[in-house]
This record gives sequence, structure tokens and C-alpha cells, in this order.
Amino acid sequence: MSGRIRDTDVSYVRDHSPIDEVVSDYVQLKSAGGGQKKGLCPFHDEKSPSFHVTPARGYFHCFGCQEGGDVIAFIMKIDHLSFTETIERLASRIGYQLTYEQSSGGPKAPTVQRSRLLEANSQASLFYQEQLQLPTASHARELLIKRGFDKTASQSFEIGYAPDQWDALSKFLLGKGFSAEELLLAGLTKEGTKGAIDRFRNRLIWPIRDISGDLVGFGARKLASDEEDTGPKYLNTPETSIYKKSQVLYGLDKAKKEIAKKRQVVIVEGYTDVMAAHLAGIPTAVATCGTAFGDEHIRILRRLLMDDDAFRGEVIFTFDGDAAGQKAALRAFGDDQKFVTQTFVAVEPSGLDPSDLRQEMGDAALRDLIARRVPLFEFAIKSSIKQFDLGNADGRVQALNAAAPLIGRIRDTSLRPEYARSLAGWLGMEVEVVMAAVKKNTSTRSTSVDAALAGEQWRPDPSEPRLILEREVLKVRLQMPALFRNWPELEKNAFSHPAYIKLREFIDTQEDLMAVNLEATDSDELKSFITELMVEPIRTDGEISDRYVSSITARLNEVALARSIAEVKSSLQRLNPLESESEYNQMFSRLVEMEAKRRALRELALGESLT
Repeated sequence: MSGRIRDTDVSYVRDHSPIDEVVSDYVQLKSAGGGQKKGLCPFHDEKSPSFHVTPARGYFHCFGCQEGGDVIAFIMKIDHLSFTETIERLASRIGYQLTYEQSSGGPKAPTVQRSRLLEANSQASLFYQEQLQLPTASHARELLIKRGFDKTASQSFEIGYAPDQWDALSKFLLGKGFSAEELLLAGLTKEGTKGAIDRFRNRLIWPIRDISGDLVGFGARKLASDEEDTGPKYLNTPETSIYKKSQVLYGLDKAKKEIAKKRQVVIVEGYTDVMAAHLAGIPTAVATCGTAFGDEHIRILRRLLMDDDAFRGEVIFTFDGDAAGQKAALRAFGDDQKFVTQTFVAVEPSGLDPSDLRQEMGDAALRDLIARRVPLFEFAIKSSIKQFDLGNADGRVQALNAAAPLIGRIRDTSLRPEYARSLAGWLGMEVEVVMAAVKKNTSTRSTSVDAALAGEQWRPDPSEPRLILEREVLKVRLQMPALFRNWPELEKNAFSHPAYIKLREFIDTQEDLMAVNLEATDSDELKSFITELMVEPIRTDGEISDRYVSSITARLNEVALARSIAEVKSSLQRLNPLESESEYNQMFSRLVEMEAKRRALRELALGESLT
């Protein structure tokens, strides 16, 4: 429809569109007293609500970013619509028929209006749903039944079927009066070798609605084999003027009221997962539509959750228990910092996604999965240390190096000590050691999750206090090997950093104790590291003598022995002296011997200290 909307229609639409009801489709509002309502501003990020709505006057205003206006201005700003498109949307919302006036000489209305694209999608959805009931769609219905979705469920989610024809939908919509241009702009058709053809063919169809309920696109799952259809398993509507996948969450139109009411959102990975969750009694489930969970999705959910310092809800991510699921959870760790609310992970150990879990084990199993959620921080930390061997000191130190940056990045400072203590328990290390590592890794500098997962860079920081002694011993060994006759006497766990451990192992392979053959390694990184230590000054104000070497060697062995003692103590704590009396006594005797040796090493180390 082209032309100018009558002024009387504009006034009618404005007056009959309560601003608090319209805004509530996007923002959770609560009473602010005096007839006012408030919520988190949808136009800028904030922690405390400064966005106010006055229903009696029909206006909104944000005291943070100064955005304001009436209900028309709100829709134009939040959905980036033209004035005409906004009036059409509000009119559709209240079921009002607009009248257009032909303009003479003025600017022409858009060739294709938003309302026409939405109507084309609505008619397409009805067409797809009708096709699903025909005999030619028996294989599509069988797949739905196999996945646990009966006819009632399919109808509730408006599932349809795109027939195995090149232009079935096109012919239907052209017959309804839509133009070929409108079908292309809506993403319902695409250009083929001989003209426009249907975008979806022989696929199950899910309608995708935005938060206000407008049908903006479709998701489609192929039914043919890979030989018959080489396209992707899932295919979505392309980006259009009304479909922006980064701003849409499947199922949000159904879930938004429950999300606001329960202050909880469950984020799953696919359309059938959303269906399964809702049917199992989890009405707060949503999913992204062919894109990663991102900032726009977070902004939408924060407004619904009323995500601020005073009111905290739950964001629950569901992931598989495999490596890919762990990586997805760790990516979510970065997004967590953009929420004020608590973030959790629900992982099914069997690896089943929510839809398969419901199908195989029933609704209760899916509800139980969500009930068994664990804090995202805990899951991320445990995932990061899982790759290390915690049965030995070296592995625990490497795990600490990997996990400490994660804890250091937790926005809520009150949680850091709690997770540091938990990490100490998981690693069997002293709490003070873990606290120090976390403190070192707590800073304002930007650190990617990937870097945190990898732990420190392979090459250690020369100025890191806890590693200075290890570095000095290696420098003396490389620069003055003639003084280092007691090299074989070093404890097996003398070095804790992976780079130092690797260098020690390389030195141990050298036949000539008086030299290091760089050509004996193919690692350019190791060669570079060795030359770095070869030229770096040794930290001492005095003479580099036999006494100095004996002192730093004894100190290094003492520190290493302390780690071994901590390991034995950790093992003793896990033993029951009554049930494992013999093993307990042997381990205790070993502990006594180690403590005595440690005291002797300390006395030797005091002969000359490191400056």
C-alpha cells in the first residue's frame, strides 16, 4: 500500500497504544511510584534503572542517555523503523485498519512497506502449516513424531513443511497479490538460473518471531539426504529489513512473560531444543537463530530480566559435555561479564541435547538437567584444569597458572576469594598460594578467554617473583656450567613453569655437561629462549662462586621439596588412618623424613641469599 497515512489515523493509533504496554514488550517495567514505571534503558547499557515511563501522559524518558518521546518515537528508535512502518506496526497491534492518502508532489512512500513483508511471512507460514498436513509431507510428520513432537506440539509452534517443488510458495503468494519484489525482499524466494525460486524446499519450517510477536523469518531443516540436497542441515531466512538474526531469539515471543516473571532464561542451541524445553515445563527457553549468542541478545535479555545490582536472576546455558560444549561454555564466560545476574551451565553428561534427552528419558530428565545447573565460573575453572595431571605437583602448578586468570577476571570481587578457595581444594594446594596467583592475575588489562585457558605464554615473565629462583639457577647452569657440578642433585620437581621444565629436560639430554648444543633441538622457540638466558645478567651483587651455586641450588631444592610435602599432606588428608593404617603410617614417616631434609636444605641455602 502506498501513500500518506491520514493524520486522524496516526492520532488514533497513538492514543490507543498504551506506552507502558508497548514498552513492556521490550523492557520489564516495575512501579516507581507516582504513576511512574521504570526499567533498564534499552538504548544504553546501565546497571540501575533510569528509564522511566509515564502512562498517563504517554511518554518515556531516560535520565541516563536522555532519550525520550511518545510511543511512536519509542518504536522508531528501538526497532529502527520509519514513521510509516511504526504506525503500521502499532495499528496491526491493535487491529486497526489504516487509510492512506495519495500524495501530490511530496515524497513517495516506500515501494515495499514493513507491513507487506510481515504479511507475506504470515501467509507463507499458513501455507507451510497446511502443507505439513498433506500426504506428501508424511516423512516430515514422521520425523517430528520420532523426535517426540505430536500434532498438538507442532501446531502450538506453528511448524510447517516446504514442499519439494521449485515454486510452490511463490505461486501461492503471487496469487495472494504479493509482488515478486516483495517475496525477494522478505527472503522467501531467491534468484535461480531461470528466475526466482522458493528459498526453502523439502524442509521442516519453523516461524521466527521477534520479541513483539511479528513473524520476521523462518528456520528450515532439510529432510533429504546429502546426496539429494547438498545444502546445510539448517537454513535460515537471510538478513532482511525486518529480520536481523543478531537481534532475534527463537521462542522469545512465547517465553518473554515467563522470563520476566521468573527472572530466569534458559539458552539452548536449536529450535527443537526450545520446543522440548517448553513442553517439558521450562517455558523460559530460547535459542539463537543461526548465529552465535552475542551482545544484542544480551541487551534484550537484560531488559527482560531487569538485570541490575538490586534484582538478580539466572541465565542458564545448556551445553553438551564434550569438548565442543566446554569451548562454548568458556566463550560464554566472556559474555557473563556483561550480565549482572548469575550465570549457570547445565551440562548433560551423556552428551544428549535437550530435545534428545526429553525424547529418550522424558520431561522430568530435562527439568532435572536445568535443576542441576552449576555456576558458569565453576564450570569454566574446572574445564580449564581438567587438561592437566593433578596427580603430581607440576600438573597442579600448570593448572593453577591456567585457572588463576579466570578467577582474576570475575567482575564480582566478592566471589574471587570464594572461587580461589574452591580452586585450592580442587588442586590440593595451599589457599595462600592460590590467592597470590589470583591476585597477580587480577588487573584491568584485557585478557581473552583463549589466553586465559592457555595459561601463561610459553615464555615466562622474567620478573615474576615466584619464578625468579628457577630462572637464576638455569641462567647459572647455562652461563657458568663449570660451577654447576651438582646439577644432577636437583629435585625432579625443581622447576614449575612449563618453559623451565622443558629447558631442564633438554639440558638433561646433553652429553657434554660443559656446553649446550642448540642444534640438538628443532624448536626455534627453545633455541631463542636459551639464548635469552645465556645473555641475561645473573642477579647477584657478589661473586658467582661455588658457595653461591650451592646456596641457590639448596634453596631451589627446598622450594621443590615444599611442593612435594604439600602433595603428601594432601594425600594424607584424603586417607582414613583407621581404614588405611599401614599406608597412612608409611606416608606419615615419609613426611617426617622430608621435613627433616627440608630443614637441612634451608640451613644450606642461608649460606648466601639471592638478591
